[in-house]
Amino acid sequence: MKVLFSVLLIGFSFAAFAQTDTLIYAQGNITSAATKEPVVARISYQSLPYGSKVGFFSGSSFLFPLFDNEKYSIMVEAAGYAPAKYILDPAEANGERKVMRDIELALPSGAAHNAESTHTVGKVMRLSDLNFDAGRSVISGSSYPELDEVVLMLKNNPRMVIQLEGHTDTRGNASANLKLSEDRVKAVKTYLVSKGGSKGRIKTKAFGGNAPISREDTEEAHSLNRRVELRILDN
Repeated sequence: MKVLFSVLLIGFSFAAFAQTDTLIYAQGNITSAATKEPVVARISYQSLPYGSKVGFFSGSSFLFPLFDNEKYSIMVEAAGYAPAKYILDPAEANGERKVMRDIELALPSGAAHNAESTHTVGKVMRLSDLNFDAGRSVISGSSYPELDEVVLMLKNNPRMVIQLEGHTDTRGNASANLKLSEDRVKAVKTYLVSKGGSKGRIKTKAFGGNAPISREDTEEAHSLNRRVELRILDN
């Protein structure tokens, strides 16, 4: 990754940065939420609460130190995308002293609405009304109306190819979570096919807990992470 700093980190030299092996770093990749492809963006950050240490650079990934165990804010901006802002907390560092935060850039709200209405290739839609029995792949009856809409979408767009992507929360056994997410997307595909959806135009992919929306250890975050998303591969 080629990094160009336009603002020096105040009070620190890069020599000290290189020699110190107890620092915590922020690291991540910048991608498109629609296509998952890398996006070159302008990345700026500052320490909190006073912004005494700041920096910015361009690239599709980032790596920088979080001095003094302070929280940092990071802003990511790229042409054609809505800006994204996050808080990086050293307390969330892993065993390698890194706070990992991959950032997906979404379309601006107006463009996102148009993409959804025109079923643009690469569009990802969360099946927000899809529910399963706890810890199982049995689809709740309350989910049928939304799934029936997916069947109608496939029938109205005969060239459309979709991929059902299953996610669990991050708790529990990783292998069991992967299997559960796989069983759930297969159950959704089975339902869609039973209602007239073309089997060959419905792909499935399981992620388990490997692609969470949030890494916070709260019930709200865990609920957000448990999801099935529909990605349009072709249309």
